[in-house]
Amino acid sequence: MTENTGEEKNKYGTVKIANDVVSVIAGLAATEVDGVAGMSGGITRDITEMFGMKNLSKGVKVEVGEKEAAIDLFIIVEYGMKISDVARNVQENVKNKVETMTGLRVVEVNVNVQGVNIPKKEPVVEDEPRVK
Repeated sequence: MTENTGEEKNKYGTVKIANDVVSVIAGLAATEVDGVAGMSGGITRDITEMFGMKNLSKGVKVEVGEKEAAIDLFIIVEYGMKISDVARNVQENVKNKVETMTGLRVVEVNVNVQGVNIPKKEPVVEDEPRVK
């Protein structure tokens, strides 16, 4: 069930931001960072993706109060990248995007590195045919 959070009252009425909205913003902001291979959502979410149902909040857990948010991210980093730099860049980008788009104050962004993406080697294609 989606919780409505980030409620703001003004003279025109009430604005509510759902947890799922914050999750999607955080997930997209994390994947924008150079060195992030993807998000890790666990086996259940990975199975649903195999059937073509893409979940934009994969690998994101959010706790939103009235004016603040805490975000946990589960990422996979590209091989060869400095993990601490990638994690710091993810924290900054997610904090900036969520605060800018929702008006909520992000009190913490916890980055959990779940794995390293090692690129597969391309098969070697020979230019000349072999003579037997």
